[in-house]
Amino acid sequence: MSDATRQLTLFVRSKKAVTTFYRPIQGATTGSAAVPPGGAMGTSATPTRGADDAELIADSPVYFLSDDQARCAALVEEFARRRGYDLKVVDIERAGRLERMVAEHLKGVQTFPVLLAPNGRRLEGIDAFTEEAIAELMPTELKGVVRAFTYLKVRGGQFDQIRAQLESLAPVKEMHFLTGDWDVFLVLEFRESAAGKRQVLDFVTEKIRGIPEVIDTSTLVPEWSVTKFPLLTSEREASRAAASGGGPGTPRSAP
Repeated sequence: MSDATRQLTLFVRSKKAVTTFYRPIQGATTGSAAVPPGGAMGTSATPTRGADDAELIADSPVYFLSDDQARCAALVEEFARRRGYDLKVVDIERAGRLERMVAEHLKGVQTFPVLLAPNGRRLEGIDAFTEEAIAELMPTELKGVVRAFTYLKVRGGQFDQIRAQLESLAPVKEMHFLTGDWDVFLVLEFRESAAGKRQVLDFVTEKIRGIPEVIDTSTLVPEWSVTKFPLLTSEREASRAAASGGGPGTPRSAP
């Protein structure tokens, strides 16, 4: 993908905090009280709060993001980091350009946050920020896994028996029962290894074709794959590796 297709913008809207919490007076030394001439500590060394403080607070407002919006932002940032996308986060309230931003990018928006993709697709509002929806906007190359697809022909009337046996096999991620030349379509997933396609075909011939009800199989192993599904095996492993401090073999966060 080109760089332009890997750039997304997340618009959030913070709120200005109304607070009376203490803030250091401008010019005061951080971590210590001011010392008057002669080195003696006196009452004049302690900053007092009054009208000047109120003016200072007004000039330096504090903004905060709701936990719901912050959670959405963290989820998008995680996906972007794992899938090699560039993410720009814009707080339209702090930027002070609300009307222009709405006119240029967010026409008709009622709720925040808003995730804007290069193709014009967007997610709007907290409820829209699911893993599935975010992954739709960030397709990624399959890394660290091998996904394969197998067609099965089975003996008539044996679907219940074969379903139970197929469900017990860890690499079988999906089963689809068909009509036509083939009876079952399987989605298989394996960790990437030096064995490559052979590990897939070994599994099919030894495990699947070893089921008495299976008459014939045909397997496809893609040379290259892109997915919109969330939380791939490789992404889960990368998350666990990052949480444990990483180490050799830790997947890269970007291509």
